[in-house]
Amino acid sequence: MGKMRFLLFSDIHTDKDACAMLVKKAHDVDLVIGAGDYALFREGLSETLAALSEIAAPTILVHGNHESEPELVAACNQYDNFYVLHGKTIRLNGIMFVGIGAGIPCTPFGDWSVDLSEKEALTFLPEVNEKFILISHSPPYSCLDQLPDGQHMGSKSISNYIKKSKPAFVVCGHIHEQWDQCKSIHEIPVINAGPQGYLFDSF
Repeated sequence: MGKMRFLLFSDIHTDKDACAMLVKKAHDVDLVIGAGDYALFREGLSETLAALSEIAAPTILVHGNHESEPELVAACNQYDNFYVLHGKTIRLNGIMFVGIGAGIPCTPFGDWSVDLSEKEALTFLPEVNEKFILISHSPPYSCLDQLPDGQHMGSKSISNYIKKSKPAFVVCGHIHEQWDQCKSIHEIPVINAGPQGYLFDSF
C-alpha cells in the first residue's frame, strides 16, 4: 500500500465557512476523518452534515460532546460515504480504524454535554492486532490537551490505549487552543485537527 492523503478536521460547531473550506480541500484526498463537534450545544447537526455532504471521499466521523452518537448516525443516514464510528472498528481503503467519541473525562459543561468517564471509555476501546488509525474526539492526556492556564484536559484512558496498542497515528479535537497541531505521545503522532482541515500523509 502506498502513501495515502487524509483530510482531518474537528470542532466545526456549525461553521458553514469551515464546511465550505473542507469540501474544497477534500477534492484531492483519499479519505476524510472528522473528530467530533459538528453541532453546537446539540443544535445544527443536520445542517452541518448537509454542508459537508459534497465531500466525495469516504468520510469517517466520531461524535464529540456537542452531539450524541445516535444523533450523528441519524444525520448521516442519507449519505452513503459517511461512516459513524464509536466503540468499534471499520476497515476502509484497506486500513483499520478505531473510533471513540464524547468528552473524556467528563466535562463540567452540564447535561447537554455528551461525556464518558475514564472508566466508561475503556469499554469503548477495542483490542486490535494490526496497524490502525485511532480517531478520538478527546486528546490523550498531556498531548495537545492543555488550556491557557496550563491545565491538562485530555484522557488518561486514551493515552494508555495509545501506549498499549500503537496506532499509526491519532486524530483528535476538543481542545480549541491546540487546533492545527501535530505532536507525539509514546512515539505516536497525534493531530488536533481543528475546523480548517489538516492534510496528513501516511501508510
